[in-house]
Amino acid sequence: MTDNTTRLDHVVLWVRDPVAAARFYEKNLGLQPLRITEYAAGTVSFPSVRLNEETILDLAPHTMAERMRVLPGAETSAGHPVNHVCLSLSRPGFDALRARLEEASVPVSELSHDSYGARGTARRSFYFGDPDGNIIEARHYE
Repeated sequence: MTDNTTRLDHVVLWVRDPVAAARFYEKNLGLQPLRITEYAAGTVSFPSVRLNEETILDLAPHTMAERMRVLPGAETSAGHPVNHVCLSLSRPGFDALRARLEEASVPVSELSHDSYGARGTARRSFYFGDPDGNIIEARHYE
C-alpha cells in the first residue's frame, strides 16, 4: 500500500560554496552529501545533503538565481535565507550535535525548553548558523 501522507521532500538553501556547505553539514550534523562529484564535474546544478530517507537539503549556489524564475520575482530570493529550519533529533543525537558544534567553535544559542513544534512540546532546543547565514534549530522531544 502506498502512503500518500504529505511530507517535507526538500528545502533549498542559498549558499556561496555548495561543496563547503556540504562539508559543514556532513562534519557537524552527520548528513550524507549527495551529488558532490557530479556538481564538481559540472553535470548537475547543485549538490544536496540527506537529512533522512525522505528529506534532503539542496545547496544552491547564488549563481543559480537567474534560473529560478519559477514565479515572478523568485530569482530575487537568492541570499535571503528563511527564518530557520528545525531538525528533530533523538536526545543522544541532540547532545552529540551540540558537542560537535561547540568543539568546532560554531556559535550556538542558549538552550530553550518546552518549545512547541510539529510533534508537540520539545524538551530542549538550540539554534546555530551555517557558514552562509542560514539558521538551524535543533531539538529533541523525548
